[in-house]
Amino acid sequence: MNLEKRSTERFASRQPSPEGCSKDECCSGEKEQTKDGLQDKCCSDEKQKNCCDDSCIDRLAVRECESSCGDNNDARSSTSRERSVTGSACRTHKKLARNRYAAKLAALGCICRALVALGEESCCATKKRPTSDIRQARNKSSHSSRTSGIDYKAEPMGSSLPQEDSCGTAMKLPVPNCKAGCCEPKATTTVKPKRSKQGENSEIKEQDDAFNYISNMEKGAAGNEFIALSISGMTCTGCETKLQRVLGTVPAISNLKTSLVMSRTEFNLDVRVMSADSVIKHIERTTEFKCERISTQGSSINVLPLGDVKDFLNQNFPAGVSHMQAVDKSTVCIAFDPKVVGARDLIDLFAQPSTLAAPTPDPGLTAGSKHVRKMGYMTALSVVLTIPVLVLAWAPIGQNDIAYGSASLALATLIQFIVAGPFYPKAIKSLIFSRMIEMDLLIVLSTSAAYIFSVVSFGYLVSGHPLSTGEFFETSTLLVSLIMVGRYISALARQKAVESISIRSLQTSRAQLANDDGSLISEIDARLLQYGDIFSVLPEARIPTDGVVIGGCSEVDESMLTGESRPVEKEIGSKVIAGSVNGSGKLLIRLTRLPGENTISSIASMVDDAKLSKPKIQDMADTIASYFVPLIVFLTMVTFSIWIAIGITVRQQSGSEAAIHAITFAITVLIVSCPCAIGLAVPMVIVIGSGVAAEHGVIFKSANSIEAAYKTTHVVFDKTGTLTEGKLKVVEERVTVLDKERIRSQVLGLVANSKHPVSAAVASYLVEQGVRPARIDGIKAIVGNGIEGTINGKVLRGGNVRWLDVGSDLTVKLVIASGYTTFGVTLNSELCIVFGLSDSIRPDAADTILELKQSGVFVSLLSGDDDGAVQKVAAQLNIDLDRVRSRCSPGEKQEYIRKLSEEPSEKKPIIVFVGDGTNDAVALAQATIGVHMNSGTDVAQSAADVVLMRSTLKSVVKMIKISHAAVLRIKFNFAWAFVYNLLAILLGSGALVAANKGNGVRIPPEYAGLGELISVLPVITIAITLKWAKF
Repeated sequence: MNLEKRSTERFASRQPSPEGCSKDECCSGEKEQTKDGLQDKCCSDEKQKNCCDDSCIDRLAVRECESSCGDNNDARSSTSRERSVTGSACRTHKKLARNRYAAKLAALGCICRALVALGEESCCATKKRPTSDIRQARNKSSHSSRTSGIDYKAEPMGSSLPQEDSCGTAMKLPVPNCKAGCCEPKATTTVKPKRSKQGENSEIKEQDDAFNYISNMEKGAAGNEFIALSISGMTCTGCETKLQRVLGTVPAISNLKTSLVMSRTEFNLDVRVMSADSVIKHIERTTEFKCERISTQGSSINVLPLGDVKDFLNQNFPAGVSHMQAVDKSTVCIAFDPKVVGARDLIDLFAQPSTLAAPTPDPGLTAGSKHVRKMGYMTALSVVLTIPVLVLAWAPIGQNDIAYGSASLALATLIQFIVAGPFYPKAIKSLIFSRMIEMDLLIVLSTSAAYIFSVVSFGYLVSGHPLSTGEFFETSTLLVSLIMVGRYISALARQKAVESISIRSLQTSRAQLANDDGSLISEIDARLLQYGDIFSVLPEARIPTDGVVIGGCSEVDESMLTGESRPVEKEIGSKVIAGSVNGSGKLLIRLTRLPGENTISSIASMVDDAKLSKPKIQDMADTIASYFVPLIVFLTMVTFSIWIAIGITVRQQSGSEAAIHAITFAITVLIVSCPCAIGLAVPMVIVIGSGVAAEHGVIFKSANSIEAAYKTTHVVFDKTGTLTEGKLKVVEERVTVLDKERIRSQVLGLVANSKHPVSAAVASYLVEQGVRPARIDGIKAIVGNGIEGTINGKVLRGGNVRWLDVGSDLTVKLVIASGYTTFGVTLNSELCIVFGLSDSIRPDAADTILELKQSGVFVSLLSGDDDGAVQKVAAQLNIDLDRVRSRCSPGEKQEYIRKLSEEPSEKKPIIVFVGDGTNDAVALAQATIGVHMNSGTDVAQSAADVVLMRSTLKSVVKMIKISHAAVLRIKFNFAWAFVYNLLAILLGSGALVAANKGNGVRIPPEYAGLGELISVLPVITIAITLKWAKF
């Protein structure tokens, strides 16, 4: 709010003071006359500081309602009638106006100057204009912004065309309710508009600065914006490297992530330096990839405008809309803030009507699907054109070499320029902009060599001097076709593999919108749900999104999230999770999270983050791949030179014959070797592995965790909520003061709102005893110790007995000796009451620890609890006492893990810390892998490296096994890539062909295009086998 106030004052202060009104006196209550000779209420003595009030917001709502609703009687007849009868705005625009301007009004007492700084009408003006004028103003305004180069990403709704005169740095408007000259410049102040190259009047720099600054301020960040792009056209790891280099040179981009398998890139963009559209154009210009912006954060919907898409994009954005973009010729994607405007309301706010588009799959899969379809079409075209060439070359038909050659030349030319044509600009731009040699260059060199040689040979044939080898158009055409077949099948296999582990598919697409009493309103698309909605879930139906039950009772199958096959009973007040399946009863649910941000979406986002991250082993793969293509070019030249020498010296061939023979080997070497198997060895396994792990309730939030988990040497457990179920119960209570009820009431007032499991258990116990909470002031939590507050000037503290310094008290010792968790309370350092709490050990804790020990992993137990409770759990679970620590503060847990990591050993220690998140943030960060035992739906709140969605310790062992299986497949893929390329180069170069007789095993050049298919398919297949592995 302070930032907003300073920025608004900054731009308001730029307005030139009106005649006779000093900087501090404008709207300050100086008694001046309006044009009517009457003192205006806006600037009266009664409102010296606050020249605007709620009526200004009402006027803005009316203006925006008129601008948006206009005279559209079909879609907005009800709001139009309401406005005509009451003279006020519709309910939607009232709400939007208050959400947008109320905070400014409360902070500044004036919102007219901020509006003027943006070139909008003052809030005090209620000038009415015909709807047609408003639309013309919109069109002209949007046209002016485009021609002047200003990128208006979120033009405020209701903005209109500035008028002819100036008001400070903005345009002047009649202000009937404002003090004369309050928002007007001095008579001597004039502003001359600048002329752009197109001859249009551009906006004044001050106004542009005001808009950009406030726009960035409202985004909540200083110019940084998260951008996610789907990339179509990436076919190999060289493409991904090229994309990284292109974006890595853009200064405005930070935190860059790319993924070949997911066909996506994500980064933070400083929009003050460069716009998202400029980045997209830069990528497409330098790489020949096709980019499309997708929404992975926040909310968005796709709509079908009933009119022209361009006109729809050029209209004013309603409040809450961040940006709009055309998805295709008929569809527009609208990104919006659901806390400002709901999806259903949003569609009705645009002047141009639209309908909801058909649901689309996971945005991360759309680009991949488009690429596969395009590859399929081009492959089919290539095959159709190649088959006649093969028939003319190989079929036993009559001899008519020139006619057949002419037909083959025409077909080969079509293939070379239509099918193989796109490889040329990619290869050239890769050399120019990325300074790298990639697979596309090898394809260009090999196919061009085969095609050009065939054309030259055909020329000799026509001239009556045919070469001994003849023309071989079948080589160039078959080579291109097999390359396309290989790329198509590889892309299809990658796409199907990614789709097979899509988490978002668990969400249902329909919702039953209902009233408070449970009566059905209508069945709607789940994308149209918005905050405040109530929906019903019929028996055996899937729950569309997270919510709280407000009516009915049933059993819900949550096995997709928790792994528990037994249904969970739900009643009023129970939380439900998106994707879970309702039982036999009907439930009435109030929405708490939208479909785009519910539990399923949160899990999917974390899995996507893991897919986009790169483990350390990927660096090695990228390094090898970067040197691979230049090495192949070098080996090709060596092969060509050696076979020319062999042809001339050993086989006694002429120079031309030796060159013709040598070029067939060179073409084969160029194309048969494939770096794609090396590049895909890691990311393919990471993508499949992270998805499979999520299906087993293990959410890896980074690829490094998948790579490192199998090497775990130490597992350190927290006690409460991790090894134990975290369901503490008060089993003993000892009061040391006379007024038992008073101290109980004070304790409940202290811990009533605490989320710590011990405090929460004490609060539940006291509530069950019928205790009423006392009022406690200044309550604050002391991390690792307890909670404190004040009552009647005295300090009331509750927490562990060491912090309270009452551990030597006899009452406390008796509770500790019983093996209970203790919670003491002191008033001005005097012990008043002690609670003893017990907790039950998780049923699978003993088996988990035994399995870890048998696999050679050391197990430790850290807890902030007292000695008795901790040692009791350690004894039951057979944990070595020398690896047990009690009464640990968060800092002591961190220190213990640090010492473990520094212990001398044969291999580097990999420490896994497992906790429930309570007071564990420091330990989670210190460990090599921090694991959070999740117990609710707020999976995205944890800062751990791994989140266990199921409340079972077996997931820790499962995490290690999944990591081991993934790394094993990565190693196999590397081995296969090495073996394949070694054999391919040997066979392609003719190393196994006798120099003098020509007998031996080799790969003909026309079949070299199968190299990518043969090398990549095993890599993808091995990765997919993770889906059927048992953990």
